[in-house]
Amino acid sequence: MTEPTPAQKLIGDFAPKLVALTDDVLFGDVWERTELSPRDRSLITVASLISGGNTEQLRGHLARAKQNGLTETELKEVIIHLAFYAGWPKAMSAITIAREVFQS
Repeated sequence: MTEPTPAQKLIGDFAPKLVALTDDVLFGDVWERTELSPRDRSLITVASLISGGNTEQLRGHLARAKQNGLTETELKEVIIHLAFYAGWPKAMSAITIAREVFQS
């Protein structure tokens, strides 16, 4: 038996179509396209989540970004840089989550 995907763990049978789209289209197709490296996709995704104030998904994407080759120093620098473009409160929320992710 295969381990459930993060979307399956989070949403389960509550919204199976959203799980399928997440697993099959977003991570099964878009994230696998070769036009951008996984590292670049992670950088873009983390920046977008921070800019949008979407901290719920940030934790998982920071971990993925590290797996995709971004260093903790680079990710901290992204957050510092975005403080001036996305807003101080969003950066402060993001750095708090990054601290938790990087300490675990």
